Amino acid sequence: MSTSDSSSNAAPQGNSPATDAAKRQRDAVEASLIAAPARSQGRLTTASGETLAYSVCAAFVPVMGAAGSASAGQADAAIFTTAYTLDGATHAQRPVCFVFNGGPGSSSVWLHLGAVGPKRVRVPDDGNMPAPPYAVEDNPHSWLSGMDLVFIDPPHTGYSITASDDARKKMLSVDGDIAALVEVIQAWLTRHQRWGSPVYLCGESYGTTRVAGMADKLIDDGVGLSGLLLISLAMDIQALEFTPRNDLPYGLYLPAMAGVAQYHGMLRGPLAASPEAAREAAQSFVTEDYLAALHLGARLDERSRLKVQRRLSELTGLPSSLVAQKNMRITDSTFFAELLRPQGHLVGRLDARSTAPMALPQEATMGFDPGMEAINAPFTMAGLQHFGQDLGFQSPRRYMIFNPAVNSEWNWNRGKAQGNSYACTSPDLARALRRQPHLRVFVASGLYDLGTPYSASDWALDQLDIPASVRPRIEHHHYAAGHMMYSRQADLESLKTDVDAWLASTPAPGSVPAF
Repeated sequence: MSTSDSSSNAAPQGNSPATDAAKRQRDAVEASLIAAPARSQGRLTTASGETLAYSVCAAFVPVMGAAGSASAGQADAAIFTTAYTLDGATHAQRPVCFVFNGGPGSSSVWLHLGAVGPKRVRVPDDGNMPAPPYAVEDNPHSWLSGMDLVFIDPPHTGYSITASDDARKKMLSVDGDIAALVEVIQAWLTRHQRWGSPVYLCGESYGTTRVAGMADKLIDDGVGLSGLLLISLAMDIQALEFTPRNDLPYGLYLPAMAGVAQYHGMLRGPLAASPEAAREAAQSFVTEDYLAALHLGARLDERSRLKVQRRLSELTGLPSSLVAQKNMRITDSTFFAELLRPQGHLVGRLDARSTAPMALPQEATMGFDPGMEAINAPFTMAGLQHFGQDLGFQSPRRYMIFNPAVNSEWNWNRGKAQGNSYACTSPDLARALRRQPHLRVFVASGLYDLGTPYSASDWALDQLDIPASVRPRIEHHHYAAGHMMYSRQADLESLKTDVDAWLASTPAPGSVPAF
């Protein structure tokens, strides 16, 4: 008998390494799903003096195999959720908000313990790293006063896992991630009998990418959404990627870079007067001169080229010779490494107010992100302590705050697209807004965020394919901090105030929209 005949007719060896690994994956999912939820109670005094009694439920929710697939009738994933619900509230009148962070590859810990949940990790207002030890404290600005909160960790973040390599590959993609998390939301609503509640979605960074896509998908499934909260917008990846022949980010980043350069004292003359002056001057330059210059390329005459290079140098605080060397194109990585090179410092990406010393042989690019370093250890250590001690959740697996393997394996294509692709869920959001006349959108951007700059977010919202009559349902708020603007106390408070006002303006049940 040939080898091929043997492999096609014989049953797989039960003790082969591959079979054992596959069994362990499925066993881990099944064990998670049958584990009893961790339940606890808490009390919170809000900034307004109100006392909230709430219940916490940390539990896994299944993502089931698709009909007709090899895993049909079995769970393809166990997704970890942490829900905070107000005691004694009437479900029909109590909104529920499903919350995600981004990455891809990030757990929901940043919004959970940074701004939205009833507990918070405190970090310095200036974006720099606090000294250990780290712990959570009550968050009097929690969104729990207005909504029940469900924090969801996507596959292979937090404690969430998939049951097979095929399920992992499927869910580590733009569309697979959306489909899995839409199913989780519907399963949670069913399990907790909350189909009568107003439903909101909240995402940060790549979480906004998924939330925009999920909104349209949930509407397909008959789920009426009341609102979306998009923190640090990233629906149009092309606007954020400095890649060859993609000139879009250069103009979109420049106003934010100018504000950062002013913050660090690198601008001169009228541009140094205020961050607003720097940002407004940069925006005018982009609109009036810069975009046309980039478009002309080699056709740009020498006099105009020198004029553009000089103005770019003035707006960014970088040497004119460097601007010329970079062909009038300043990438984010160049800016991070070069702005404070004379002082021997790197500038942060997620929070450009933060800095860190360069290595002695000064690097040409950013070796690490000072903005991320400032929060990684505090949130990791305080978060793990919170889950184990405060919530009483025990797991044989470590809670994955951020999983870099997820990010490196991510499939950015959508539908049947192949090859390199800029993921974009702006059309999904525009379609959802056109389909649901009561759907409203709250957007928050940090003025010192150079991961998803406010100016790129402005552009993404301006490009939405919606009529003028729909635009008033979108609000965009700006805060004087970074990607996690809520790390700054004043902006944590302002964000809560703005969200409360937005919730209070929700149309009354049964009202008819005006077109």
